[in-house]
Amino acid sequence: MKHQQESKELQIKVKVELMIHYGYSAMRNFPKSEKHVLCAEIRQAMYGLLRLVIVVNRRYHKKTTMQDRDAQLDLLRSLVRISRELGFLPFKQYENWAKMNAEIGRMIGGWMAWARGAPAAEG
Repeated sequence: MKHQQESKELQIKVKVELMIHYGYSAMRNFPKSEKHVLCAEIRQAMYGLLRLVIVVNRRYHKKTTMQDRDAQLDLLRSLVRISRELGFLPFKQYENWAKMNAEIGRMIGGWMAWARGAPAAEG
């Protein structure tokens, strides 16, 4: 069971890293005025999420850090949505980025269920 969980943890890290790559390519099209404002906030949220995935993997008591990671993903989702609403992000890129974040969210939910000892929902 432990080996299977380590494999899942590695998968979520890879998914977050892929999402960061995608986010960087999407942010290239943002207006210059937003490069140091909204883009910086999004970068911080993406790297914060990656940092929390790594930290949760290393901690024995994970509950608080898992909740922080979930909140970080919510922040990232909001920033991406705002980017779309302001017209900085074309719909197709928003849709792809949102799908990546949703997949990461499902993985986080499964990890949290595993940590609580509850069966993860199949989706």
